[in-house]
Amino acid sequence: MDYEEFEKAVDLFGILTRTSKKDLRKKYLKLSKKYHPDMQEGNHEKFQELQDAYELLNNYMDSFNFSFDEEEFKGQFPSFTNYKNWR
Repeated sequence: MDYEEFEKAVDLFGILTRTSKKDLRKKYLKLSKKYHPDMQEGNHEKFQELQDAYELLNNYMDSFNFSFDEEEFKGQFPSFTNYKNWR
């Protein structure tokens, strides 16, 4: 995988900043119904591109390393940044 392939996959799914695996799957299912070769708007090449992009992004998300520090936590859970027990 190179960054260009990654960027194309992100654009195909319309991901702007952050997304969860659950949301990625929802987008994949919606787009796969649209581009499936048996559907009216279907296109085999576009469907294959979608499958490849989903696999690439899913593998990337599985391989993501978390840093487990305060900054990462605050980035993931901004509503907890003012929590009284947080140092």
